Amino acid sequence: MEQPEGYVAPGQERKVCKLVKSLYGLKQAPKQWHEKFDSTMKSNGFKINECDKCVYIKGTTNDYVIVCLYVDDMLIMGSSHDLIVNTKNMLKRNFDMKDMGLSDVILGIKISRTSDGIVLSQSHYVESVLGRFNTFDSAPAKTPVDLSLHLAKNRGEPVSQLEYARVIGSLMYLTNCTRPDIAYSVSKLSRFTSNPSTDHWKAVTRVLRYLKYTMNYGILYTRYPAVLEGYCDANWISDTKDSKSTSGFVFTIGGGAVSWKSSKQTCIARSTMESEFIALDKVEKKRFLLKNLLNLLTIRAISPGL
Repeated sequence: MEQPEGYVAPGQERKVCKLVKSLYGLKQAPKQWHEKFDSTMKSNGFKINECDKCVYIKGTTNDYVIVCLYVDDMLIMGSSHDLIVNTKNMLKRNFDMKDMGLSDVILGIKISRTSDGIVLSQSHYVESVLGRFNTFDSAPAKTPVDLSLHLAKNRGEPVSQLEYARVIGSLMYLTNCTRPDIAYSVSKLSRFTSNPSTDHWKAVTRVLRYLKYTMNYGILYTRYPAVLEGYCDANWISDTKDSKSTSGFVFTIGGGAVSWKSSKQTCIARSTMESEFIALDKVEKKRFLLKNLLNLLTIRAISPGL
């Protein structure tokens, strides 16, 4: 690499620097970081979950510890406090890391512990979104969709396209983390990101007003039922412009949703039954992934020999 401006060695102006380790921000930095982390975890007895390459499990005869990695943020959980402490000490020996203590907020998601169970919410994120897009003074709405407003492609000039894309991006993050109740409306509105109209802005504002009304909503997880349950549904030709249906699914465990999606189907269904089968095909792929993920967590946690 070229010598940085202001740090050129006197008498060696024509020389370059040799890169001896990966720098933050380079294209290969994420790959180098993951390889280092992966080799460190495996050398200390952890097994990688083949269904999610960012989940590591280490099990003993009676206890287990699970490490979830998101870029350089980690969430550690387990059945033994000593095993968790040992994992933290191992990570401190190998990486320059900071122990934030008992988890309360991670990746913008607030973790609340109650007598009924664990609640995941994003009220603080909703508040920041409302403030960023100046909708604090708007009247709250009890539903995220105005059924009297029929959305179609904008044939004219776009209305604040960049700002619209920013709103949709914020809503998509909220939807993917803790708010399955706005999944349909956000999926619908995201189709018009390239050329929004006044009607699309009215629909987006309606979602923001609904978030103001439901700011403190979250997902409650309890111990029961301790099985994975899945539900899916589909309508028939909801979009009159391209004759495609919309399908959605949700999976729950411990009484709370863990995976959900609402999207337009990629092919045209000729009947309601066909649209339902298309939805079932999509949800089956997700069920297979989640089932294997949970099975690997359970088996490897209690069977150190695997």
